[in-house]
Amino acid sequence: MSRVLLTVGDPNGVGPELAVKAAATLTTDPDLAPVVVADPYVVETWAARSGLRLRETDGAAAAEPGVLDVLPVTALPEGELLPGTVSAEAGAATVAYLRAAVEAVHAGLGRAIVACPHSETAVNAAGIPFDGYPGLLAELSGVPRDRVFLMLVGGGLRVVHATLHERLADALDRLTPELVEAAARAAAGFLVAAGVAGPRIGVFGINPHAGEGGLFGHDDERVTVPAVEALRGSGIDAIGPLGADLLLGPDRRDELDAAVAIYHDQGHIPVKLLAGRTASALSLGAGLTFSSVGHGAAFDIAGRGVADPEAVLRAVRLVGGADRRTEMPA
Repeated sequence: MSRVLLTVGDPNGVGPELAVKAAATLTTDPDLAPVVVADPYVVETWAARSGLRLRETDGAAAAEPGVLDVLPVTALPEGELLPGTVSAEAGAATVAYLRAAVEAVHAGLGRAIVACPHSETAVNAAGIPFDGYPGLLAELSGVPRDRVFLMLVGGGLRVVHATLHERLADALDRLTPELVEAAARAAAGFLVAAGVAGPRIGVFGINPHAGEGGLFGHDDERVTVPAVEALRGSGIDAIGPLGADLLLGPDRRDELDAAVAIYHDQGHIPVKLLAGRTASALSLGAGLTFSSVGHGAAFDIAGRGVADPEAVLRAVRLVGGADRRTEMPA
C-alpha cells in the first residue's frame, strides 16, 4: 500500500523537527509510518536524535521500524539552513517539497500528503505568489483556485472556508452563491468518502443574524440563501444561513457534520478556540488527499527540540484513515 508523504514545510521553522518526531512515533505502524519529503540533510540531525536510520526512497519502500524514509529533494542550499530565520530560500524550498509530494502522489507513490507549517512571508519573498496551501495545490493539480477549499478540523468541529487569505472586502466582493455551494459540496464529498452517510451541512450567514431579513444588509439574500436552496434542491441536507453564534451554538452544533464559513476568521476562531494548536487543516477539491496543521512555523522555537508534534500526528492519522471517525465525530 502506498504511504503518506510528509513534507517538512518551511525548513527554517519547526517543520523538520515535527516531521521526524511524528515519523519516530509512527515508525512501528506500517499503515501510517510516513515518508518525509525534504532535503535529506535538513532532517538528518533530527533523525539521529530520534534514533532513526535515514534511508532515501522514491516513496515506494515499505516502512521498517527504526528507519526514517526520505523522499529526497534538492531545494535548500546548505548554507541557508538557518533555524528561526524567515528567508526566500526557505520559502522556495517549501514549495519544492510540496511539488515533489504532489508529483509522487500523481505517480502512484503516495496515497496522501501532510504538510508541516509554512511561512507565507517566506514563500512570497521567493517571488512565488502564495496565500496558503489550497491555492498552491490547485495550481499544482491543474484545478481552478476557487474550487479548492480549506477545512479546519478540531474541537469537534469541521469548518470549510468559502474564502481564505485575502482582504475581507475582496472576499465579500468575490462571493457568489456558486462559490458557497462549491465549498459545501467539497465538504459533503469528503465526508461521504470518510463514511458519513447523508452529511448535514450548515452555512454561516455573511452579516449578523444572516442579515435578519435585510435589516443588516441584503448580502445573504443575494449569496447564501440561494446557495442553500441550490444545495437542498440537489439532495444535500443543508441548513441556514444562520449567524455563526447560532449555527455553532450548543443546540445546533452537534447536529452538523460540517459548516461553511464565509471568510477566514469566521471559521478559524471557533476551531482554534476549541482545538488550539491541535487542529488539522484539510484541502478539499484538488483531486488528492491533503492535510496540514492549524499552527504556524514557530520560528521562535525552531531548532530547540521543544516543538510538539501532536497536530502533525493527528493530520497523518486523519488522512491515513485511522482517525476519520474519532477525530471528526459523525
